[in-house]
Amino acid sequence: MTPAKETPVRVGVFGLLGSGNLGNDGSLEAVLGYLRDRHPEAAVDALCGGPQAVTARYGIPATRLHWYRGEYRTASRAGAIAGKGLGKLVDAFRTAGWVRRHDVVIVPGMGVLEATLPLRPWGFPYALFLLCASGRLSGTRVALVGVGAAPIGNRATRTLVRWSARLAAYRSYRDSPSRDAMRAMGVDTTRDEVHPDLAFALPAPPSSAPSDAPGPVCVGVMAFHGGDDDRARAEEIHRRYLDGTTRFVRTLVEEGRPVRLVTGDDVDATVVAAILGAVDSPLVTVAEAASLADLMKEMAAADSVVATRYHNLICALKAGTPTLALSYAAKSDALMAQMGLDAYCHPAREVDADRLLEQFRALEKDSAGLRRTLADRNRDAVRRLDHQFTALTAALFPATDHAHAPREAE
Repeated sequence: MTPAKETPVRVGVFGLLGSGNLGNDGSLEAVLGYLRDRHPEAAVDALCGGPQAVTARYGIPATRLHWYRGEYRTASRAGAIAGKGLGKLVDAFRTAGWVRRHDVVIVPGMGVLEATLPLRPWGFPYALFLLCASGRLSGTRVALVGVGAAPIGNRATRTLVRWSARLAAYRSYRDSPSRDAMRAMGVDTTRDEVHPDLAFALPAPPSSAPSDAPGPVCVGVMAFHGGDDDRARAEEIHRRYLDGTTRFVRTLVEEGRPVRLVTGDDVDATVVAAILGAVDSPLVTVAEAASLADLMKEMAAADSVVATRYHNLICALKAGTPTLALSYAAKSDALMAQMGLDAYCHPAREVDADRLLEQFRALEKDSAGLRRTLADRNRDAVRRLDHQFTALTAALFPATDHAHAPREAE
């Protein structure tokens, strides 16, 4: 008699994936790599923001996160407002039904427990709460893996985030300030671990050997308007950021340096257009990156990087390229400190082009030493993420824990 085949473990991945943010998709790619390596038997699908993109790129079935297609458009008419309201009710049932069909649901990285960028409580925080509550009610284990968190001023958002974290079966964070923030919100973090961002598990491209002559500079730009608590000053913050960054790029061009503009989200295109309009030079070019792997290749080919978006920084650091952060949140400062470059942070809310240039000169002067530091820190990050994945298997896949022994980090 032929033995019955075991039912494959059903794993769901959840988040604003496939929606144009390369950092979010990079976190998904890292988790899919972990699942294919250690749990190839798993049947994986997604509930996400861009299902068509996720299916096309990663080959897994995907379902739209929100029932109402206009979820992320501002509702000004009665019909749109009613549609959004009905969508919240429908999403409660859709999310619960999707969660019940899985043994495990993973939220891969991303800043899902923070509001460092403008955020409405009934948007993604509500969706995350539905996920975690559905997991608790149905017995499906929901894991927040390598996520980012930060203090939240808005009471409704903070409440939804706090309860989402409490209801999750597993939590780990991408830096210590994230765990501290959740502890301050009243979440018991005693058993929660801190590991490097999941994107450090992605393969790094070979770095270009620095030449004696000054080479290209990658400048990662962002449609930055401050955080959730900065709405009243959003345009002022954006103007200062754009003016300072533009002046920095113009100075590099005047010195004959090629500048490569990179982004990390589709919304950043407006900033690229503004800089190109203000600095009319063939020395300024724009990278067309479709993934974190593409971004890393751009960063690896540069002499140095100045960047704002968190995952732009990760790509540059992972590529081993000396990097200066235009920091807009504690997560950027923590990342730079973790990689030994905490001296090279500049506030994105108050870009001072003269001071930025001074820091940039110091960065390039110390380039050789920084490259050695980054090589050491990257090796350590890979080892620590190997431990993260081993811990995740023990927590979520206990039946297969012994079948997939941890690999030695290369």
